[in-house]
Amino acid sequence: MSDVTKTVQKWHASFKKGTDFDSWGQLVEAIDEYQIFVLLKCIFQKTLGKFATCLEMRSAALQCTQSQEEFKLEDLKKLEPIIKNILTYNKDFPFDVQPVPLRKILAPGEEENLELEEELDAGTGAGSTPSFPSRVPGTLLPRLPSEPGMTLLTLTIEKIGLKDAGQCIDPYITVSVKDLNGIDLNPVQDTAVATRKEDTYIHFSVDVEIQKHLEKLPKGAAIFFEFKHYKPKKRFTSTKCFAFMEMDEIRPGPIVIELYKKPTDFKRKKLNLLTKKPLYLHLNQTLHKD
Repeated sequence: MSDVTKTVQKWHASFKKGTDFDSWGQLVEAIDEYQIFVLLKCIFQKTLGKFATCLEMRSAALQCTQSQEEFKLEDLKKLEPIIKNILTYNKDFPFDVQPVPLRKILAPGEEENLELEEELDAGTGAGSTPSFPSRVPGTLLPRLPSEPGMTLLTLTIEKIGLKDAGQCIDPYITVSVKDLNGIDLNPVQDTAVATRKEDTYIHFSVDVEIQKHLEKLPKGAAIFFEFKHYKPKKRFTSTKCFAFMEMDEIRPGPIVIELYKKPTDFKRKKLNLLTKKPLYLHLNQTLHKD
């Protein structure tokens, strides 16, 4: 059996596993399998890009129980012949969808270098501003099952205050939970793109379920919020600022937290406020305990 055949069989098995999890109601596991194909879409950009779009639509439907236009499991299963025969598939795609544009997300150092290049281009008149379809898919996960005596946290991201809020393209927030050394303790989650901007605020109004019971988080852990937006001239997604919340700040009700300049310092040792103006990240906390 060739390596290519083995690879395709692995993809098919992963897809089948995802739809099985989906039909069994194991939403977290289903989303994990679907997201594998989001990473693979750059290999076969046209067909697999559309395939990835359908998986993102199904993942979004699983995350939003009130969706009016959900992508059904029955529809998703119609894609099985495509992934099974991805190398030879030459028929029309069964759904009228467009591939989500591939965007590069850079490390903080790379970001700063490209931004410097952008400023130099602006000074010399070089460069152009191409038009790209908007939309960065969210990767929010459902709430974990409850356990006796254990506490779960839902964070509602209400809005963020920025002096240039109206100029941010496709803004979204990446949420992660880190230990004192900056190591991930939870799956990293991205909100969907914010749809409303008002004066100096970008509104999200979205719930983020922290993927570990609070009692299981180590001492010194913190929840990070990285505000990101798209820069069309350089075709990359940039982190504009970040905020974090430590464990002693977790309590039911609203909270506002300060914004810091990038690069994101997960170890919390070199922190510089983004602005002296009264602009913050606005959250609401809900605790769930059996």
